[in-house]
Amino acid sequence: MKVRLENTTSSQVGSRLVRLREEGGAVALGRVLTLLVQAHPNEVEAAVRATNAASREHPCRVIVVATDSATPDRPDGLDAEIRVGADAGASEVVVMYPRGGAACDPDSLVTPLLLPDTPIVAWWPGTPADPSRDPLGAIVQRRITDSAMCSDSLGHLRLLAESYTPGDTNLAWARATLWRGLLASALDDTSHGPVRSVTLTGNLGSPSIALTGAWLADALGCDLAYEAVPGAEGMVAILVQRADGETVFERPPGSSILHITEPTGVTHRVSLPLRSVEDSLIEDLRRLDEDVVYGEVLTRALPVALDALERAAS
Repeated sequence: MKVRLENTTSSQVGSRLVRLREEGGAVALGRVLTLLVQAHPNEVEAAVRATNAASREHPCRVIVVATDSATPDRPDGLDAEIRVGADAGASEVVVMYPRGGAACDPDSLVTPLLLPDTPIVAWWPGTPADPSRDPLGAIVQRRITDSAMCSDSLGHLRLLAESYTPGDTNLAWARATLWRGLLASALDDTSHGPVRSVTLTGNLGSPSIALTGAWLADALGCDLAYEAVPGAEGMVAILVQRADGETVFERPPGSSILHITEPTGVTHRVSLPLRSVEDSLIEDLRRLDEDVVYGEVLTRALPVALDALERAAS
């Protein structure tokens, strides 16, 4: 069910939300967090679909602030839409459309609607360069960005590294979680000797491939190289050169199966589909504390990966 409110206030939206829950026999119990989303009006529906999917694992109240910087001269005011039931997944969704000066103060708009005594998370389908200084980012415990949505993904990673604050994370990091788990499991086997070098192949503009390479080079203290695969959507292969041979992790373009070939020639097959925004958002919402490894990779190891990517592109 969707309820539209014109020329309203945050307090009126909150009161109407309470009445809708009472009329429908629903309560706010079971909501584990408040998820704030700041998006362009054209991105609202895609953002709500992603949060609805994520809410089935993480029941929450979703507050979407739809702002359009191209229309700052509109009269001040607020329109809103409340979505509950089938239109809100396992959450309750409030979409706020501030006009004029109201759009300059989104933290004041959302404050009356925050669930008490629960964590607050912010997600930007767009790409702020300094999440912790954003008005919404300043009031939350966890800040989720997505460099893959930026035209210059690697340049955006540099900006995020400069402004990093504990609590920041990126969906590009979450997209590579399964890769990192499989790599860590395989590299725990020390019988093949130390790692001398790693080579990552795929779409060299992908922020996930940059972060994964930085993580490997930093953790293993080895040489790092990249090779481009034309037309690849993401990571295609990782070649780990060890003392007695090469371990190859390969997922051909268009495939959802990862082939792992050990130096002995033994091959394993593992399901590894490309992760959607929904999958990545679910992954990031599983932990609300600081991601220390991501912070170290972004601020300390990323320059090594970016240098290697520049060499591969030249």
